[in-house]
Amino acid sequence: MKKLLIVDDHPNIRRMIRYALHDRFVVEESDSADTAYQMLMKAPPDGIVLDVMMPGVMNGFQLCERIKRDSSLADIHVVLVSACGQVADQELGRSLGANAYFVKPFSPLALAHHLIGALMQPSDRSA
Repeated sequence: MKKLLIVDDHPNIRRMIRYALHDRFVVEESDSADTAYQMLMKAPPDGIVLDVMMPGVMNGFQLCERIKRDSSLADIHVVLVSACGQVADQELGRSLGANAYFVKPFSPLALAHHLIGALMQPSDRSA
């Protein structure tokens, strides 16, 4: 099974995303970009759902940029999620290497559909 890391400081959002994805992915969680980075370095996931605004030293934009600049992590599929829905925010996320940007509130089913399409082989999608 493919592995996903959900990074958001709100437990209810992590729970909602985990519920939408748990039957297709092994799901791990982190409540900060700082902790998530440590997790990534130990065991990189196939994909990461990453909130932009979080407490701590690093925000989601900064972690996305770190992931995409590190050759050992650059293949991780990064989906940014944020209440910051301005075009400039979305463009910044994409310029940093994000593969997708979902504006909160978003549909967990749309997120699941995106991740299944991006990370699963055709034979895995029908399972």
